[in-house]
Amino acid sequence: MVADGSQDALAQDFVEFAVRSGVLRFGEFRTKAGRLSPYFFNAGLFDDGAKLGRLAQFYAGRILASGIEFDMLFGPAYKGIPLAAAVAIELARMGRNVPYAYNRKEAKDHGEGGTLVGAPVRGRVLIVDDVMSAGTAARESIALIRAAGATPHAVAIALDRQEKATEDGHDAPWSAVQYVRERLGLHVCAIARLADLLHYLQVHAGQELGQHHAKVLAYRDRYGAG
Repeated sequence: MVADGSQDALAQDFVEFAVRSGVLRFGEFRTKAGRLSPYFFNAGLFDDGAKLGRLAQFYAGRILASGIEFDMLFGPAYKGIPLAAAVAIELARMGRNVPYAYNRKEAKDHGEGGTLVGAPVRGRVLIVDDVMSAGTAARESIALIRAAGATPHAVAIALDRQEKATEDGHDAPWSAVQYVRERLGLHVCAIARLADLLHYLQVHAGQELGQHHAKVLAYRDRYGAG
């Protein structure tokens, strides 16, 4: 991803798509960390075939452009499951057919049993998820992948909030993405970042959307990281 979000056409197209789909909303929202955020991103609202298919195109485009090497996809339960499946379909359509797997929250004691479903987890694994708030889901996925004898190699997310994570109720000096990159050693690629959202709002300064730029920028100044 380029350093300047203003030059990232894919990111700008994605932000517009998320806004039009009602996935990216503006107002006042309480985050898991207890912060009042002026925007909210809910990937669960990519809730029909057309939206999910378009989302998968953005993921696949960003993944392939990143140059990250991987052998398969992994979708953490629950949101990561349809994401991994949809991205696998889109990658195959683009000529990069790879297997995928996902986990259950609870192990089955019948049938195939266990917590992992899908292709055997092996090689370099790319985890597909929506956002990272604290890196908890990534750590859980890493443990499952390693337990299966594979290598957790990278994570692909839709939006990097570029926001300080919290540790024991206090702001950490790093974001969840920075933590996963620097502490856990995985590559991370995001379709878009908060910087891209800010640029989008700035471009639309003369429209209704533009009124949110100042609040999102103030939030970034207070909690920003990465």
